[in-house]
Amino acid sequence: MTFQEVFHRILKFMRLKPSGNYKLMVGTDSQVHATYTMFISGIVIQNEGKGAWACIRKTIVPRRMNHLHERISYETSLTEEIVAMFTEDHKNQMIDIVLPFIYQGSSFKMEGHIDIGSGKKNRTRIFVDEMVRRIESMGFEPKIKPHSFVASSYANRYTK
Repeated sequence: MTFQEVFHRILKFMRLKPSGNYKLMVGTDSQVHATYTMFISGIVIQNEGKGAWACIRKTIVPRRMNHLHERISYETSLTEEIVAMFTEDHKNQMIDIVLPFIYQGSSFKMEGHIDIGSGKKNRTRIFVDEMVRRIESMGFEPKIKPHSFVASSYANRYTK
């Protein structure tokens, strides 16, 4: 699917119930295989408690990316690449769907899910500040483990 097709599917999903509580979430996970590294980016539009529509984008790097910082940084770059496709016009079109229902509790948020955690035993904790700042600079709210389920669960299932 092209980005425009993905975007139209998102709008179609939101128009089904314009009074919903929507989250647009983008996140990427990776898996190192024998001769390549696979990256899966997930794009999810969720109407909280009422369902979701989602799709993935696959990227293959034809080598083993064994350095954790390089892989986490590339995951974040792929997420940023998708986030950048959502221009102000795209964002406004999504907001315009829920805007007439805002006083009835409708909402719209955008999140960037990063497959890192800040726990003491998590090897990625040293990258949290750097990756969070990158997602914030794109205008999306950063989410890390355990709240970054688009990267750590949804995308992860397709990296195997």
